[in-house]
Amino acid sequence: MTELKIYLDKDINTELIKTKTIAIIGFGSQGYGQSLNLRDSGCNVILGLRQGGVSDTKAKDYGLKTMSIADAVKEADIIQILIPDEIQADVYKNEIEPNLRKGQYLMFAHGFNIHYKQINPPSDVNVIMVAPKAPGHTVRSEYLAGKGTPSLIAIYQDFSGDSKEIALSYASAIGAGRAGIIETTFREETETDLFGEQVVLCGGCTALIKNAFETLVEGGYSPYMAYFEVCHELKLIVDLIYEGGIDAMHYSISNNAEYGDLTRGPKLITKDVKDRMKQILEDIKNGNYAQEFMNEIRSGGKNFERLRNENSGHLIEKVGSEIRNSFAWGKGAQKIIDKSKN
Repeated sequence: MTELKIYLDKDINTELIKTKTIAIIGFGSQGYGQSLNLRDSGCNVILGLRQGGVSDTKAKDYGLKTMSIADAVKEADIIQILIPDEIQADVYKNEIEPNLRKGQYLMFAHGFNIHYKQINPPSDVNVIMVAPKAPGHTVRSEYLAGKGTPSLIAIYQDFSGDSKEIALSYASAIGAGRAGIIETTFREETETDLFGEQVVLCGGCTALIKNAFETLVEGGYSPYMAYFEVCHELKLIVDLIYEGGIDAMHYSISNNAEYGDLTRGPKLITKDVKDRMKQILEDIKNGNYAQEFMNEIRSGGKNFERLRNENSGHLIEKVGSEIRNSFAWGKGAQKIIDKSKN
């Protein structure tokens, strides 16, 4: 195992990024979080957006300077591409590549398009990554709370010789230097990120929650009780693991709960499950997943939309919404995500 090196603000030239003009392409979750954090850190930020669109309106409501993507690329030293993975290659080809100049810094928050060769930059630009390990809305809320989101940096192409210093300074300006920054590679970030999302953080977690919820409801239990037991309380357990690891979580829960964890968990997540995890990882490594995803999007995304609608229509979504709107911690609370604003 390699030695862990963590960069903090004290290790970084935090003023370097302030000498550059940064173009943020996109104002979704990451575009929202990163652009506002950069602005509040004293950086010169412009937004490359479709003029007159919804994102353009939202960005201007925050007082951000917007222009077309092409004009933003022409004006910037650093271009951080924060539009969805599936449209990056087309936008790059049509609006970014024709306006690139020698020595610019092409930046990504996920290595997907570089690693899978959807985008092939010229040799005379720098290609770097700053990847916060949280959604953009959390990047913003943590920054506003005086904290930060841990981030990864990676260097794919270092034409100017200072790409790492630029990446660290940028990461610091979005708040990552308060929490910690780790250097990795485009390949490692892409493959581990996709695997984590599919197997644990999103795919595995939501499938486990829904199946457990269905099992209780089908067993005759109240869907409200089922929601609390298999969904609501998950945050409380994850918070304990986040703070002190699995051992600390075990210390906090009852002996009964810990024994159930240690004896029943392995009955659920068996070698067969791990074998399927390995197949998912192999599909990520060999590019099969990337090709499947891009084919789905390019063919109109009908299966994707069907799956989205099935998820939205699941009973757990209805019950969860009712519960959250009935309790003080959910009703009228300050939201990290406000679709009308961010």
